[in-house]
Amino acid sequence: MVARAMVTGAAGRIGRAVLALLAERGIEANALVLDDPGDLAARLVVTGDATDATAVRAALEGADAVIHLAAIPTPERNTAYEVFAGNSLATFTVLEEAGRAGIRHAAVASSWGVTGLPWTDAEDPHPPYAPVDEAMTSQVADPYGLSKQVDELTARMMARRHGMSVVCLRYPYVGGFEERLRAHAARLTADPAAGARDLWTYLEVRDAARAALLALDVPGRAAHAVHLCAPEIIVPYPTEELLRRFHPTTELRSPLPGRAAPVDTSAARRLLGFTAENLLDHEEVPRAETGMAGSPGAAGEPGLPFPATARAAAG
Repeated sequence: MVARAMVTGAAGRIGRAVLALLAERGIEANALVLDDPGDLAARLVVTGDATDATAVRAALEGADAVIHLAAIPTPERNTAYEVFAGNSLATFTVLEEAGRAGIRHAAVASSWGVTGLPWTDAEDPHPPYAPVDEAMTSQVADPYGLSKQVDELTARMMARRHGMSVVCLRYPYVGGFEERLRAHAARLTADPAAGARDLWTYLEVRDAARAALLALDVPGRAAHAVHLCAPEIIVPYPTEELLRRFHPTTELRSPLPGRAAPVDTSAARRLLGFTAENLLDHEEVPRAETGMAGSPGAAGEPGLPFPATARAAAG
């Protein structure tokens, strides 16, 4: 049972949800943040960078578990060097200092970006098969996705080096319903091509936080990586029709009825006992006019608009 968790990136979207859930469950929290916003639900707040071993050691005071969320979340706003070096070094530093401090349970924010699909420069990248699973070969061609690959390799090494349990959580597009998920759903409903690289997946932020806490209960001395997402896609179209339209070369390895997410999350169910609980109600999603002709949909589903391009919707 975790008594106190150290959370990096605690002022961020998932970080705040994690702090709230820790408080709800009576677990103390230490927070490591670049800047203290002054309203974090944490016993101890340390201001510093997750690449700084001194700051990390200070934030680990009294902790018996780590949830590492701090990262540059996209390759689009920083240099390639800053993204790769910053993310990779932060994960190494946090896990190394945690291991030296005797901590044996850690959760690390990996990403759907580890697949390479969101930001590769390849024109219209396609997964080789669906549902996508953790064994799928990566198509990474960007510094962010590479940093997440290295994070998962670092987790494996640290598990061996320190006898730790480390779970890397491959988060998709994460947000709160009011904060951004409903608006995101409306955009992709009008232009489903914009979600093709993410396979139209999402996860509500409270589920993201719950998965992080579940990861701290995984026993043993090993590292794991698991995909997470809601069981249905964020747009009101049949999944198989979307795949035929936007990923015509993708092999369908098992049926995806209705709006079933084309990502296999069975590893997360087995390892964590996790299934997303907070699901988007499409009746509450504002509908935008697409200005485009539609194609026939499956029974009970609207037809697909005909968009022009497929762009990454990751964020």
